[in-house]
Amino acid sequence: MRDFDLASFWEHEQQSDCLSKDLAAENDLIMEQILENLNATPLGQVLKNIASLPEIRQQKILDVRRQLTEGKYDLNERLEIALDRVLEDLTAQADY
Repeated sequence: MRDFDLASFWEHEQQSDCLSKDLAAENDLIMEQILENLNATPLGQVLKNIASLPEIRQQKILDVRRQLTEGKYDLNERLEIALDRVLEDLTAQADY
């Protein structure tokens, strides 16, 4: 049976810790660069817009569900309006 060499084990652990710290620092640098350039990319702008959206309004969701079950909510008309708004926003952003 092989003897356990504590000094060798400890040295290996210290090297692993240094490597982990180097990788963590490199990941932090990459993340910083991504965040700095976020607004310069179309995807970054979309993510920024999503982050600025208001929180879910639970009562409004419940009202729409109730109207859907009662047949009082015209889903096709609402989808058309929503799609028009999305297209308007996209074309407005493309003009910038």
